[in-house]
Amino acid sequence: MPVVTVNRKAHFNAAHRLYNNEWSDDRNADVFGKCANVHYHGHNYELIVSVTGEINPQTGFVMDMKILKDLIKSEIEDYFDHRNLNEELPEFKTLNPTAENISVVIWEKLRTKIDTKLALKITLYETPRNFVVFTGN
Repeated sequence: MPVVTVNRKAHFNAAHRLYNNEWSDDRNADVFGKCANVHYHGHNYELIVSVTGEINPQTGFVMDMKILKDLIKSEIEDYFDHRNLNEELPEFKTLNPTAENISVVIWEKLRTKIDTKLALKITLYETPRNFVVFTGN
């Protein structure tokens, strides 16, 4: 059977602050710039979830896109949308909520819900020009 990648786009808004609590405010400002603002800042995140695998000969699907849509809604959009990542999500109490770390958290949340025979890739846009890709490696 052919191997195909299916993709689902999603969106959420969230605020965060980039900082290392072991550093001084000056060092945080030097490393993270205005992203270290103590009053936080927000992004309109764009997410692409990609699932790769063989086409099921009975359904014609790699994965039912309705199931993928519902997983992204319940596990990611409802969880992340309109949140202060540093303050409200336990994953980021000690983990700096960079786009890199957010993509890993998203991958981990979805990986447990998607058949392990299927490859999973997360593409997270923090801005239209800045994005990260995580495949679980």
